[in-house]
Amino acid sequence: MEARFCPRCGAGLDDKPPTTCAACGYALFVNARPTASLIVHDGRRFLALRRAMEPRAGLWEVPGGFCDGWEEPAVAALREGREELGVQVTLGDFVGMYVGSYDYQGERLPVLDCFFLATFDDGAQVTLDPRESSAMAWFDLDQPPPLAFETMDRAVAEAARRLGR
Repeated sequence: MEARFCPRCGAGLDDKPPTTCAACGYALFVNARPTASLIVHDGRRFLALRRAMEPRAGLWEVPGGFCDGWEEPAVAALREGREELGVQVTLGDFVGMYVGSYDYQGERLPVLDCFFLATFDDGAQVTLDPRESSAMAWFDLDQPPPLAFETMDRAVAEAARRLGR
């Protein structure tokens, strides 16, 4: 993070974060941004989406995104499911949290990616948001394609382990 000015008082900073503003004493840190993602599964396979936007457009991913303000990760995961898949998902067990990175507007940002198992209700009809995803496919949990983010690889491997794959 290349912060040059204090976000509280606007004074110039002497160093990059983590640092403390000499003018007002505000401590500035580089904190990971929380995300929430779903590993939608049927017991042996998981649903992956092809990214339609940068970063890493064209690669496979699991549905998910950034948590809003004070939003809990489980709530964000459910919201992301509705937004990206057009259906309500049933949230299952928490898989884990992994520190990763996300390239945004020329910066590499730290993220804290939270993953949950999830399933569809019977008869659910997925409707992809074309701004987010260009395709979907089911993959074996123990043979995933290369995923857009390393934390997704780790989470899918853990999901496979937990589901006995």
